[in-house]
Amino acid sequence: MEQKKLFLLDAYALIFRAYYAFVSRPIRNSKGMNTSAVFGFTNSLVEILEKEKPTHIAVVFDPPSPTFRHKMYEEYKANRLETPEDIRLSVPYIKRIIEGFNIKHVEVSGYEADDVIGALAKKAEKQGFQTYMMTPDKDYGQLVSENIFVYKPRRSSGEAEVLGVEEIKKKFEVGNPLQVIDILALWGDSSDNVPGAPGIGEKTAKKLIHDFGSVEQLIENADKLQGKQKEIIINFKEQITLSKKLVTIALDVPYEPDFRDFEIKSLNTEKLKEVFSELEFKTITNRILGNMSQKEEKKKDEPVQGNLFSDDSSLEDSNFNDLSSIYTVKHSYHLIQNQKERSELIGLLKKQKSFCFDTETTGLDVQSAEIVGLAISFKEHEAYYVIFPKDQKETQSIMEEFRPVFEDESIGKIGQNIKYDIQIFKRYNIPVNGELFDTMLAHYLVQPELKHNLNYLAERYLHYQCVSIEELIGEKGKTQLNMRQVDPEKQKEYAGEDADITLQLADILRNELKNNNLTELANKIEMPLIIVLADMENAGFKLNTGDLEKYAGLLREEIIQIEKSIYEQAGTQFNISSPKQLGNILFEKLKITDNAKKTKTKQYSTSEDVLVRLKDKHEIVSNVLDYRSLTKLLSTYVETLPKLINKETGKIHTSYNQAVAATGRLSSINPNLQNIPIRDERGREIRKSFVASNDDYLLLAADYSQIELRIMAHMSEDSNMIAAFNNDEDIHTATAAKIYNVPLEDVTREMRSKAKTANFGIIYGISVFGLSQRLNIPRSEAKDLIDGYFKTYPKVGKYMENTIRLAKNKGYVATLMGRKRYLPDINSGNAMIRGIAERNAINAPIQGSAADIIKLAMINIHSMIKDKFKTRMILQVHDELIFDTHKTELDDIKELVKLEMESAFPLNVPLIVDIGEGKNWLEAH
Repeated sequence: MEQKKLFLLDAYALIFRAYYAFVSRPIRNSKGMNTSAVFGFTNSLVEILEKEKPTHIAVVFDPPSPTFRHKMYEEYKANRLETPEDIRLSVPYIKRIIEGFNIKHVEVSGYEADDVIGALAKKAEKQGFQTYMMTPDKDYGQLVSENIFVYKPRRSSGEAEVLGVEEIKKKFEVGNPLQVIDILALWGDSSDNVPGAPGIGEKTAKKLIHDFGSVEQLIENADKLQGKQKEIIINFKEQITLSKKLVTIALDVPYEPDFRDFEIKSLNTEKLKEVFSELEFKTITNRILGNMSQKEEKKKDEPVQGNLFSDDSSLEDSNFNDLSSIYTVKHSYHLIQNQKERSELIGLLKKQKSFCFDTETTGLDVQSAEIVGLAISFKEHEAYYVIFPKDQKETQSIMEEFRPVFEDESIGKIGQNIKYDIQIFKRYNIPVNGELFDTMLAHYLVQPELKHNLNYLAERYLHYQCVSIEELIGEKGKTQLNMRQVDPEKQKEYAGEDADITLQLADILRNELKNNNLTELANKIEMPLIIVLADMENAGFKLNTGDLEKYAGLLREEIIQIEKSIYEQAGTQFNISSPKQLGNILFEKLKITDNAKKTKTKQYSTSEDVLVRLKDKHEIVSNVLDYRSLTKLLSTYVETLPKLINKETGKIHTSYNQAVAATGRLSSINPNLQNIPIRDERGREIRKSFVASNDDYLLLAADYSQIELRIMAHMSEDSNMIAAFNNDEDIHTATAAKIYNVPLEDVTREMRSKAKTANFGIIYGISVFGLSQRLNIPRSEAKDLIDGYFKTYPKVGKYMENTIRLAKNKGYVATLMGRKRYLPDINSGNAMIRGIAERNAINAPIQGSAADIIKLAMINIHSMIKDKFKTRMILQVHDELIFDTHKTELDDIKELVKLEMESAFPLNVPLIVDIGEGKNWLEAH
């Protein structure tokens, strides 16, 4: 008798997987519909039917309503982002396709797909089935038995992974698959918001369950643990017990299947023809229904999975394509270990127009990392790897051998995130000169919204899978190796591959820049800026820790006082930082409003925007907002900044991200110095702690005045706005005078304030509702204000309309320098999503042009001061530049900075720069 073989497909797990597989290059039909999820799911389904030949099959969906877990724990899945609109639109098509295959789809109210699949699998086992649960979800491991398996979909060029009892036991290091529940209970799950045991990760969870057998036994024997672990298990035992209930797949689902409904049946060809025709799936139609000739089939254009896909590179993704790798591609990587070999390599490099290089180091902190190896490539599939000793004097000597090549301005340098490598060379006092080309930045310009790491670029453009760093040094943790501990031969292969692949990508991305008219933007702004940012990061910013420590004490005292006030107003003590507890106090105990907003998990919303609107309802709300502001200042900045001071330099060295913000703006991390709050006195106190290098220096701050409004005037060509700027009028006063129809001298402070909010709000696409909320005025007044604004500046309104129209046609907007911002949701059927895209369409060219202009100014100023002055540019915060200025150079630097910033890019209105100086950042600003 034939073995009954049942496949149970976790619908949404596979749908999301398919959607994100094509997220970089979504598949769209002629109507503009994103069909990626439908396409990927359908091909996974067909592959199962063809390859695995099940006798029975069903597709299981999660219900749209909350499940029993939400009743058990309100915050269950509270962190989940809203399902992308493209997926929601795809699901009805997927269900129609499932029906066309005559496959049963199952959905049980109140229960997740995991529960339904678990219950079905256990019932099928009793009736002699071998059941395969098709999902990438780790939770299913608890269900595995002799006849129940997890079937993980294949990735890249590999095969699907089938996990039985032994595989689960090995993977989770347990004696019984049921113990997977206990591991997950401790480990938690951030995607489902299952809390678990704080501070206990996968590795520790496995060890504890291995030692104690179950969560219950662990809790009962918590006294046998030591230190922090003991404290966690005792203090969070209720949370752990709850987590176990949440991760346990329910087997008592109220659904009685008739497995005859799951039998493989003949296709409903008419239904499939209809839906495939709507979706324009020609190749799938041909493959499944045989309606096209073999000759026609070869010409069609859908992505590759097995023999169902063509090889159109515009639709590729690593999840569905067979990728080559270092193990399948012929290559020649050479290990360079002595002076003779280095000399021969340097001789070759001197003959090159450009070469690619990549450093391997002891860590990621450029201020402390030491070089371990240097990979160089100037010919595809060939690379050289230079080993450096631990002794830093010897290393410096070897680096000096390479100085002539890296100093040579006639030889171009290529890299992936080359700023890091340049800074490593700086540690050995070796400059990197010549034209730079960074593959990460090139791809950022071409596709700003996507990932730009080397692995992703290699898969996307070269169909190549790079060796992962984990393969070389192991997973993160105590056992992870230092690069210096890795065998030189392995280092050579790993690093040589990085340099080789980056070199190959450089040619492709140069063409991508050219084809997208982005070459000039790359050559004039992004690539030259690399050296500027490297020098700024290297210069660092001095911090007065004594002032910060005093301020920390003041903040702590103020927090304690506000805390007392909140408890008195609430009539009880509670955790102010807990949204749930705070919501109950505000909306149930104090009843500060009859119309309290709730989140999707039925919890009261206590977000900042909600509380700001309610602060006039009760004094406690203002105190809560103050409490949050103060605790954030204390923890994020005042207590943290001193810990980030570099011991060698005595300064803070922020790191600039050049390839993060889609608008072109720079961002900074470790620490983020661009987000220090300056609107209130408390935040400004932090700036006071940033000081000049020593008594011979002062800080100079240069800030563009209203640059985004000036760019709007230029781009909209509105004569009234241009005239206001050209006449050196205060733009907010001028706007107020025209809106309220009064002389300039009669404009009140309140009028100007409202006009200022309108000026800045409207270029960000603010609505009548938004303006009324911002100004706390009636909607009718907000509408009059906006109407008056567009009457005053009629071409601004026309510019905004034209920009949105062009964005809908092209799918992107551009800055004055041609930087593109793609807007995939600009034609969305969802008004809210479309509205966000439209606001981005209006603002991105303005904000992006401002970012480009200050970058041009930075490049010009840097080139003029780097060799002639002691002064250094040390910080950029959006429209502001900070200089550590030698007192003897102050007047010259003021004049130079003002001239270069104001002449960075020609507009129809003047660019104005305000300059200040002082011993600290606050004084200078």
